[in-house]
Parts: sequence; structure tokens; C-alpha cells
Amino acid sequence: MAEFLRVRTAEEVFSIIRQIQPLSWEEVQLDEAAGRVLAESFTAPEAVPHFARATMDGYAVRARDTFGASETLPALLLVAGEVYMGRPAGLSVDRGKAVAVPTGGMLPVGADAVVMVEHVVALDETTIEVVKPVAPGENVLWEGEDISLGQVLFPSGWILRPQDLGGLAALGVETVKVYRRPRVAILSTGDEVVPISTKPVPPGKIRDINSTSLVSLVVEEGARVGYRAVLTDSLDVLSSVCRKILFEHDMLILSGGSSVGAKDLTIEVLNCLPEAELLVHGVAVRPGKPTILGRTGGKIFWGLPGQPVSAMMICSAFVLPSLRRLQGISPEEISGGDGNTRTAVLSCRLPSVHGRADYVPVVLSMSEGLPTATPVFGKSAMISTLVQADGYVVVPQHVEGFDRDASVTVHLFSGRHTSRARR
Repeated sequence: MAEFLRVRTAEEVFSIIRQIQPLSWEEVQLDEAAGRVLAESFTAPEAVPHFARATMDGYAVRARDTFGASETLPALLLVAGEVYMGRPAGLSVDRGKAVAVPTGGMLPVGADAVVMVEHVVALDETTIEVVKPVAPGENVLWEGEDISLGQVLFPSGWILRPQDLGGLAALGVETVKVYRRPRVAILSTGDEVVPISTKPVPPGKIRDINSTSLVSLVVEEGARVGYRAVLTDSLDVLSSVCRKILFEHDMLILSGGSSVGAKDLTIEVLNCLPEAELLVHGVAVRPGKPTILGRTGGKIFWGLPGQPVSAMMICSAFVLPSLRRLQGISPEEISGGDGNTRTAVLSCRLPSVHGRADYVPVVLSMSEGLPTATPVFGKSAMISTLVQADGYVVVPQHVEGFDRDASVTVHLFSGRHTSRARR
């Protein structure tokens, strides 16, 4: 029997992934930029706010005119007018004067603080008593205090969040330069695999599970799926399809055929492609040892095991980080999972074999007020193993398992985690 050619540890695979170069950039509208990665640093082209304004309803004053004010000995000020929302102040505050101002209203010239309306007693239309002093700058947002002109707001490689888009909107930014979303082709291979619409399933056949799971994973990661198909174990068919779709996609993912059996053709398919280079053939992990990573020109080629659990676990642990790298995430942030993790304690002992990393699905629940992870054991052909699971725990290669009550990091399969106790 043939052997695996280039078996790597999980960390060696991550080291290769970190060397992947990001895709080219594109300019997108601000409303389409959430979750995208900036392709260049962003410097504020103006100040926010561009005028000093009140942060409370009240009266704009000179702070020194309120020093020592109290309920028993209030400061007496003359009202010189009112600032209207959305209009220039058009007034000034002189000694012993005050100007009524709403929240967000422009601060008049000469004022350096705002007395909250709750701390003012109106004696008549032109006179007020201030019963509590204010310090200079109190209840005021100065010009540029929020964002200053020339401030580096975001570095290149920053993942844009909703609040970041709000900051850009405040600066009048309509478009941003972000790394392009990867375009991915996903192929399920195997003579036994049939489309999910097949009813009834003929003897010896199985419905295609992998392409549905893999499509959902890569789309959730921000990629676009440009091609998806179920293909037979034919080298001519597989290589022909891959050559045709190669130029329109940044990544090809084949599930099935990555091992070393007679019908495992993924290595041969890779070798049929232009500028093919095999980087990984076998990863020292369970499940998913028969994993292939290659390059063809500037494109990424993944060969995943055909078993549903193995395919989804390898995609979560390794393929998704490679998609993040294509989208401009910095190499330092590339590791297993996506950082969406929970800390929990194990409900039972979790054994492992020295010499490989174990990726073990777990169920999260609450026990005596603590998040608890319970391993889900099952064969790699059983999709129900992952249907039950909320995430997975990694037992490192040179660790012979974890004891019960050990604190572990759970890599969640989805950001919308629902504990098993609530289902």
C-alpha cells in the first residue's frame, strides 16, 4: 500500500498557512464592509466633532463663574440667549452670562462648560441660579476630542466591526479598501456519493453531506462559493473539472480521495494541475490524518477526508484559517479555530495517544454554575457526532489526555452558541 508523503504536525501546517499571501484589494461601500479586512491603514481626514458641543441639556457658561455655587449660595447668571440644534451658535458668553444649549448643540464662543439643567433654577426669563459648580470642560465635547485630524484610526489588516463603520461614517467616508473575498470551489468526490435530492437512496450509495457542511463553513468565514458539484472517482473527470474552474477561483476543496487507497485520486488530480506543488500529505491529527494541502500557481488546493466528521473538523481547524489569511488577517493571528472560544471544565477524563493531536467534539452545558464540556465520541462517518456538538477541544500532540475537571478551551463551531441545556 502507498504511504503518506509529507506528514506534518498541526503547527507545521499552521506555519505553512501563515505564509499564504492575501488576495488583491477592492473598494466597497461602507454598508458592505462589515467583517471585511482593511487593505491599508486609515488616517482620519478631519476632526470629529468639527465643533465644540454640549453633551447635556443645560446652560453654556464660563466655569469660573460657577465656582463655589451651592443650593444655599447659588451663582446668579443672566441668560444671553439660546442655541438651537443644528444651527451655528451665533452668540458669545461673557462674564456673568449663560446661554441655553441642548444636547449636541454648538458651544458658544467664550463658554468652557455646560451646567446641567437639573442644577439650574430659573428665576425669570433672563436670570438663573446655578446650585452646583462645573469644572472647565465639564459636559462638553471639544473639537477633535472624539477623533483628531490625522489620527491613525485603524491599521492595515483590521477587521471592520459595526462600531468601526460608525466611526468612518462620522468622518464622511463612503468607501473603503478591503481585501477581496476568496472565491472557493467545493467538490464532493466518490462513486458512492449522490446528491441530497436522491430519493430513495440506492443500495451502496450515500447522500452528499460534505459539500453542504463545507459550503456553510466557508460562507460563514466570508468566502464566496463559485462552484459546487458531486463528482465520481474518475481522474479524467476530476482533473478536467478542476482545470476548468481553477482560473475563476482562489481555492479548490476536494473531499474524498485524499488517503492512500486505490481510488484515492486527490494527489493525482493535484499533479494534473499547472504549477502544482504538494505541501502537506497527512497531518498528525485525529480525525483527519489523510489531509492534503497544495498550491497550483497562486491558488490554494485542499484535499479533505471523505468521512463527514473528518472533513468538517479539518475544515474548521485548517481550511478556515487559510481563508482568513487570504482575506488579509495577519500571520500572527492565524491558528486553529477563529478565536471564538469558551473556557470550560471537562466532565470526564479525556484520553489521547501520544504523537498526534486529537480534535474532540464536545457538548457545552452548565454544571453547578460552571461551563462544562462533555466529549462526544463516535466514528468519523457519523454526522450525528457533530450535530450534537457545540465545538471541539484540542489535545496537543505530546499530551496524553486531560483529567476530569481540567480547564480546557472549547473552539465553538458557530458564534451563535446554544447550550445543550436550552435545547
